[in-house]
Amino acid sequence: MKMKVFTTPDAMQAWAAEQKKAGRTIGLCPTMGALHEGHMTLMRAARKACDVVIASVFVNPTQFAPGEDYEKYPRQFEQDCEKLEKEGVDAVFHPEPAAMYPKGFGTYVTPDCNETKVLEGARRPIHFRGVATVVTKLMNITRADRAFFGQKDAQQVAVVRRFTADLNLPVEITMVPICREESGLARSSRNAYMKAEEKQAATVLSRSLRRAKAAFDAGERSAKKLVEIAQEELRKEPMARVDYVALRTFPALQEADEVLEPSLLALAVYIGKTRLIDNVILGGKA
Repeated sequence: MKMKVFTTPDAMQAWAAEQKKAGRTIGLCPTMGALHEGHMTLMRAARKACDVVIASVFVNPTQFAPGEDYEKYPRQFEQDCEKLEKEGVDAVFHPEPAAMYPKGFGTYVTPDCNETKVLEGARRPIHFRGVATVVTKLMNITRADRAFFGQKDAQQVAVVRRFTADLNLPVEITMVPICREESGLARSSRNAYMKAEEKQAATVLSRSLRRAKAAFDAGERSAKKLVEIAQEELRKEPMARVDYVALRTFPALQEADEVLEPSLLALAVYIGKTRLIDNVILGGKA
């Protein structure tokens, strides 16, 4: 079956309703396009778990603050479609911003929880309101049974799990492990912003996380010491400008002195003008 492309919420919702009427389960993979191998791991997980796979390709303006990279965020829809079709995706939802936020739009999903107030939320105050709003709309439009997100955005997964539970949305949230380049660099659409020497420098992010995980595996449980180990490695790279390194319980993202339950060691680092995030989960799967 040839992959279908829908550009309006009504058309996408009508097609999804047909799939539900036929008894098929629907998996949703929300993306902002500029697709890479990391996105493909989401599609494969959805393909394995669901009868129908819908990918959204939408650079969501409401999750970008003024001065962030909304305008220059890479857009390459034709290439994205080629990749999605090869993975057997059934449908792509690719709306214009005006279709998602028409004139008079004024209803936002604003999660007010700890998960939105730390790490990325502390630095990007409107970000998770935009994420929660667009993800809720995408779930409703696609009639999704399951939604698939990458662990690279682990805080986003925690936030989505929180508001879907709080609002009793009947969608199962699946987190797919981080997909990395051979160098260890986490795959990201923003990697395209970097020059070759910057990409090489950016490998310090995954290297710092590996060092901290090795210490954890060897028995270190002090949150402070694990953070210090990661920071020490980051300081070795002169091109790296650290925004934060933090260890929080996962998925609640609470502070803890010791790692006694699954915890997220997360970092945000500037390499040149490009801000990158990465993480590792310590103490089990989440």
